[in-house]
Amino acid sequence: MPGVIIDKGYCKGCELCVKACPQQILSMSKEITNRGYFSAQMHDPSRCIGCQICALVCPDAAITVVTHGQRYVLYDY
Repeated sequence: MPGVIIDKGYCKGCELCVKACPQQILSMSKEITNRGYFSAQMHDPSRCIGCQICALVCPDAAITVVTHGQRYVLYDY
């Protein structure tokens, strides 16, 4: 099962990943980081398809998508 790892030290809370996720599994955390931002979080990991769109739109490279050797394709790129 794929998963999303969000580095809260780099996330500045721009919400681009939340808007870009086709499965709508990302949301903004209610906790403020050390840098003073609300970071992104994954609220429903079971629905992640590993498309990596969230990582591609992140301007701070704060998101890593782990697919564990299996790739789920939403769009034929």
